[in-house]
Amino acid sequence: VQLQACGGGLVQTGDSLRLSCAASRRTFNIYAVGWFRQAPGKEREFVAAIRLSGGSTSYTDSVKGRFTISRDNAKNTVYLQMNSLNPEDAAVYFCAADTRNRRSDMWYRPSEYDYWGQGTQVTVSS
Repeated sequence: VQLQACGGGLVQTGDSLRLSCAASRRTFNIYAVGWFRQAPGKEREFVAAIRLSGGSTSYTDSVKGRFTISRDNAKNTVYLQMNSLNPEDAAVYFCAADTRNRRSDMWYRPSEYDYWGQGTQVTVSS
């Protein structure tokens, strides 16, 4: 499985962006997709995740109410709609795939994912 993340860019505080994570082939063996972010000098941080079957989601507290994760299984793509962006959201955003059907309470751990995309940069100016 190869994942391609895109949609990052330079925006101003309060703006929106939509990130996309496209899988290279049918997602029949992908159970969930997560988004993580990593700012310079910081550890990789969980942002959101979605189970492809059923669509259950999870978010880190700092993005609840601002970010929305969704999927289009027909397009093998997961989206992260980011609204009301602020400078603390600036980071490289990565998507990752869980192919072993982990429990959703484990989604926040990077080690629970099997494949990673290359990352897309999000920069937010104040």
